[in-house]
Amino acid sequence: MGDPRPPAPQIPPPLPHRLQRLAPRHLRPQLPPRHHARQPALPIVSGYGYGGHYCHRDIITFDQRAADAQLQHVIQLDVEGFCRLEASCDGLLLLSCDTPDVSCLYIYNPATRQYTTVPVLRDSFMVLGMYWHRPTGEYRVLLMYEKEIRLRPFIVLLEHDTCCIFTLGSIQPPRNIGRPPEAEQVCSRGGVALMFRGSLHWHIDQNETESNMIVVFDTTTESFKQMHAPVALRQAKLFEMDGVLGMFGRNDVGAIINIWELQDYENQVWTFKCKIKLPVNEIMVLCRNINSSWHAVVMPGDGELLVLVQYAEWLLQLDMDGKLVASFHQREVTPTQLQLKQTLVPHTFFPDGYVVNAVPQI
Repeated sequence: MGDPRPPAPQIPPPLPHRLQRLAPRHLRPQLPPRHHARQPALPIVSGYGYGGHYCHRDIITFDQRAADAQLQHVIQLDVEGFCRLEASCDGLLLLSCDTPDVSCLYIYNPATRQYTTVPVLRDSFMVLGMYWHRPTGEYRVLLMYEKEIRLRPFIVLLEHDTCCIFTLGSIQPPRNIGRPPEAEQVCSRGGVALMFRGSLHWHIDQNETESNMIVVFDTTTESFKQMHAPVALRQAKLFEMDGVLGMFGRNDVGAIINIWELQDYENQVWTFKCKIKLPVNEIMVLCRNINSSWHAVVMPGDGELLVLVQYAEWLLQLDMDGKLVASFHQREVTPTQLQLKQTLVPHTFFPDGYVVNAVPQI
């Protein structure tokens, strides 16, 4: 039997002549078809390379319902540079790649194996999120451009410049929306965006001080606002379960995960849901008492919350009672807050000439 994984596309550096051939095409407003609605939203775990957790080499989904092969490879990145999974939206993955010559973005659909570059115009930028703009039916990317400040001949500082919105498939330059203070907070301490109720949400980590702030970007009006989190926590993360916004955070030791739910979104009323105690002794025995740091993610699973923990060279699945359900000896793999819900919806921003389920030819 051959390798069951789909062939991995070789993602090339951006080609200027290809970008010049992109014609302005307006995307038709459309909702995902029925087959997309039936697809499960699978947690994404990433295989990282020599750049550590910020350099992704392998994008993998975790399917807890599968009898075997719960870790399913989606794409392997073969690029001489630092690559990172920035966002996942309606079955589309947004990847950033820094090569020795240029920094660029790619949109990739794992179901059809289609991809294209995103002409962001500058080399220095940060991705805040990707979303579907309901009034126009367009997919858009929220970016923060950065500018270089040279302090000394070999010391360069990057400073936030302007926040921009780029429409996929458009040849128009990104639209400048200024420097909202909320956008700067997201860039500095926001982490990965969560899409909830048509808005992107970030919990703001204040590093040395604790924070109870959540930044919200309304994807219809394309404006920022702030919300209150339930308690002041460092390194808290957001998730969504059955139409309810949730937040989880670990204690200083890392052995206990506390979970809250936003019962009343409009009035920002939070309630404490539960506490999950990690089976530290069992995990230490399994991991041969290796001294390492914890990385935990809470997200919706098959009817209940799913807890994925990366410790040492292991990926662990826990239930809501803190019981160890499954373990995978998988080096250099860490859970993310992103999910993938595969789709066959056609998009006009992909170049012509693709055949569904064919390997892209460059």
